Amino acid sequence: MTDFTEINLIEIIEKIKAGDRRSLSRAITLAESTRKDHQRYSKKIIQQLISHPKKSVKIGLTGTPGVGKSTFIETLGLQLIQKGKKVAVLAIDPSSSKTGGSILGDKTRMELLSKEPNAFIRPSPNRGSLGGVAKRTREAIKLCEAAGYDIILVETVGVGQSETMVSEMTDVFCLLIAPAGGDELQGVKRGIMEMSDIILINKADGELKAIARQTSAQYEGALRLFRHRKCDPPNFPKVICVSSLKSSGLAEAWITIDELVSWRQKNGHFKTIRENQKIASFKRELFNEFENKITKSHDILLQIKALEERIGEDEITPELAAAYLIKKIFI
Repeated sequence: MTDFTEINLIEIIEKIKAGDRRSLSRAITLAESTRKDHQRYSKKIIQQLISHPKKSVKIGLTGTPGVGKSTFIETLGLQLIQKGKKVAVLAIDPSSSKTGGSILGDKTRMELLSKEPNAFIRPSPNRGSLGGVAKRTREAIKLCEAAGYDIILVETVGVGQSETMVSEMTDVFCLLIAPAGGDELQGVKRGIMEMSDIILINKADGELKAIARQTSAQYEGALRLFRHRKCDPPNFPKVICVSSLKSSGLAEAWITIDELVSWRQKNGHFKTIRENQKIASFKRELFNEFENKITKSHDILLQIKALEERIGEDEITPELAAAYLIKKIFI
């Protein structure tokens, strides 16, 4: 990667403010880099942009592999661009547990959207990071906000118990579901439904249209049983049938998202949610810094290795070993 100087950073910052996609991409690459100098430069860029006016609406999208997330995002993105919006897509791909590599094929899957001058698509590997996002997705969102994108769509790895972090960095969280019967409803974790603001039943066309309506009714019934949040309007959460291929239901989905954001802004929830997200970000970064300090200390790593051997020989429990090490570190 190119070496950076203070002059280069000032130029990148100004170009990001002007909406330059190449500079935005370079800044995200810096944020994702593990090099210490790149991390230092990245923090400087983001700090300089923190007070830059922001108007973005951040939308998280999750769903099982094959549900049609990329097709939905492309179709919705094209419709929003036609309305005069600038759209950024941050697509997270799962990494190999062996090599850490990812296919990063979202630009190929969103071929039409990637050609739009008012669209920015950035695929990133999650590199083992939990929560359905990459380790520096939050920084990428901040950079896209500063670049003037009206809508930032964050596509997560897929549905799972760890698909929680994206809800801590977006304004609206959408869950995409394929048309299915009641048995499949059992397979969706309650936690993900409790976090979702809008559930979208995708592929509601052709022979699946009737099944999609049945699925919608099942989810509406399930949500009524356990969803009562202060930050929700009386008629939320909503379940909407959509077809990305037929472009049906997407206009209703966007109106619903806009309705939710407007209601939360009017009633003071929007500001509170964003403030809580910043605090959650601080706590997560604090834990990350602790982890980095521990894993990069030769002395601590030797102690961890010795404790692992004792745990393996049943000389000490994992709980006592952890407490012992923490006590030694903070004495």
